[in-house]
Amino acid sequence: MQTQIYKTRAEMGAAAAERVSSRIGQLLKEQATVNMIFAAAPSQNEFLAALLQAPVEWSRIRGFHMDEYIGLRPDAEQGFGNFLRQRLFGKAPFLSVEYIDGNAADPGGECVRYSRLLQRYPVDIVCMGIGENGHIAFNDPPVADFTDPFLVKVVELDGPCRRQQVNDGCFPSLHEVPTHAITLTVPALMAGRYVYCMVPGKLKAEAVYNTVRQEIAEAYPSTILRQHAEAELFLDADSAIKLKG
Repeated sequence: MQTQIYKTRAEMGAAAAERVSSRIGQLLKEQATVNMIFAAAPSQNEFLAALLQAPVEWSRIRGFHMDEYIGLRPDAEQGFGNFLRQRLFGKAPFLSVEYIDGNAADPGGECVRYSRLLQRYPVDIVCMGIGENGHIAFNDPPVADFTDPFLVKVVELDGPCRRQQVNDGCFPSLHEVPTHAITLTVPALMAGRYVYCMVPGKLKAEAVYNTVRQEIAEAYPSTILRQHAEAELFLDADSAIKLKG
């Protein structure tokens, strides 16, 4: 896995956006549209802002997101669809945007619906992060399955994962963080032809170290990135601190 380290979050975000926009341009020379999955987290803010300034032909891009809480108010700012609508999906003229409905009456049925969309529109590019516990999307260590038979599933959120939402300032207290979510699975994410992973901040240093140095195992979900032929990791000085030496 290619790993690039930058001094600041802003430099990291700009570099990742340049790389992703270049890949989009290359793909659009070869095909009519590009299908992309985006992560919703504060760690992605600099990247998303920079990508909006890049020369991207948004009208030929289908947008997806990779997870959603179950049971939040439809207008809750913590909702991942709302997060991306405010920072990306609502600011660029996408060909289409497919949202996961965390308030669907039948969450299992919603997983099936979204799985069919992913099958209909195979993913070209995944833009993602890594959680403090090493999760990718909401594939926390207790539920991560590298050979998952599903593309989308309902999961119970791990304690450290829920705590991260408080650490990130998304929720004021732990009891307000939902306990369940709908997530794309590890195989769904790894099916993307190109994967770009942006991971800034000192709270991610341990997860970054584990991603790069630990054995490839579901106890460290993000280690699966090392088996992807076209995965790139973008770090800042804080998140890369434990890789030195």
